[in-house]
Amino acid sequence: MMALLQRVIQARVVIEGQVVGTIGAGLLVLLCAERGDSEVESDKMLTKIIKLRIFSDDAYKMNRSVQDIDGKGAAGGLLVVSQFTLAADASGGNRPGFSAAAAPDEGRRLYDYFVAQARRRHGDVQTGVFGADMQVHLVNDGPVTIPLRMTPQSTANQSV
Repeated sequence: MMALLQRVIQARVVIEGQVVGTIGAGLLVLLCAERGDSEVESDKMLTKIIKLRIFSDDAYKMNRSVQDIDGKGAAGGLLVVSQFTLAADASGGNRPGFSAAAAPDEGRRLYDYFVAQARRRHGDVQTGVFGADMQVHLVNDGPVTIPLRMTPQSTANQSV
């Protein structure tokens, strides 16, 4: 499973002119399930995302997670957007291949699972729509952009 995190001041997803998900300060999570991924990778990814200390404290050091973004225990938002193109392989020419991405049905199942677990474990979770043509608007804070990857082999040794 792959994710690209962007620390944002605000972000929203628009489909056909309608806002379907919006957050203030928090994380935009572009999420891609890969072939062979399971709930194990999804759970590890979610734990890493909500505990990752990439928000500044009062001394401007990255010491806060999205769960304690304001320093007083109030959580920031998560905007979770499916993005199979994170699995792109452009090594063999000018047209990327996406064979590493999970099949659409499996990708949707794992995306839905991730979102359900995120909503269970974190307060403010918004989403895009799986498989839709979306426009993602964001104000990147920092800018801070962090790629994450949990593979079936790495989850056994991954400490979170």
